Amino acid sequence: MTMQKQEVLQTTKFGIAINKWRILMMIVFAILACSGIICSIISGAVAVPISELKNIFIDGVNSPHQQILYNIRLPRTIVAGLVGMNLAMAGAILQAVMKNPLADPHIIGISSGAGLTGILVIVLFPAMEYLITPIAFVGAMIAAICIYLLAWKNGIRPLRIILAGVAVSAFLGAGISAILVLYSDRIHGALMWMVGGLSARSWPHVDIIWPYALIGFILAMLGSRHLNILQLGDDIAKALGVNVELTRIYLTAIGALLAASAVSVAGLLGFVGLIVPHTARLLVGSDYRYLIPSSALLGIAVVTYSDTFARVAFAPLELPVGIFMAILGAPFFLFLLRKEL
Repeated sequence: MTMQKQEVLQTTKFGIAINKWRILMMIVFAILACSGIICSIISGAVAVPISELKNIFIDGVNSPHQQILYNIRLPRTIVAGLVGMNLAMAGAILQAVMKNPLADPHIIGISSGAGLTGILVIVLFPAMEYLITPIAFVGAMIAAICIYLLAWKNGIRPLRIILAGVAVSAFLGAGISAILVLYSDRIHGALMWMVGGLSARSWPHVDIIWPYALIGFILAMLGSRHLNILQLGDDIAKALGVNVELTRIYLTAIGALLAASAVSVAGLLGFVGLIVPHTARLLVGSDYRYLIPSSALLGIAVVTYSDTFARVAFAPLELPVGIFMAILGAPFFLFLLRKEL
């Protein structure tokens, strides 16, 4: 066997081993997601034995816990999982599109764009809650375009993205504060929505978010090839026949849609899109064919576990999950800031 053939064989074996490892990690993430969902369902002021889940969900046996599970915990858990999934995928996409490892819908201001338009609907048109997601998507896209234009100067650089994102986020935050001051008699629901929480989420909220989660996941997987190419740099992407700017707009729209759908039901929940993609990338690599589903699964696990902890740790007081995520995410962000810049 020639030396060249041996090198090709070794490379092939290495590639197969890497893919097996990635699939193993995805299985681990799936197990974590399932365990997070189960933990969220059984934990609370009234504990539900795991053995009773089969009787309720599979056998259909009536139980004192049935109404609690069906009407309170199950829809909240589904919303938590879909919110985590959407924010994690949005963060992974934006990090590739903006060539910035610190990109996150909350940090760079995209969530603030969705938040401002969402609060306008909540405060001014409370009966039109079903319009929050599409209107929040418009706000998120406008914020993303503003950040992109402000950061563009002979190309995109990570530091400029952060600075532009901070500026846009501060501007939009001022708009949110102004609305809350001007309509102080209507801000009770908006305040909880601003810090990010899943309290009182029910089946209508599941109906709002699941179509966007499904569509966003499919579009993200279809765009995984272009995400991989963008990581190689603009010059190489153009040489491969990719329209870089049009591709960025398309992928940014997917990220904005995912972020807006999450914001519309959970409020301004931050740092999920930063923590989860980085953790998944460390374990499965930067191939977006694996990173997107890995981020989605790990996002489900992180938010369901976090919401469960925030709900039971200080019972009977319920801590909004957004506060708990900020406690976790802020040190992680500072660590990455020192590492990358």
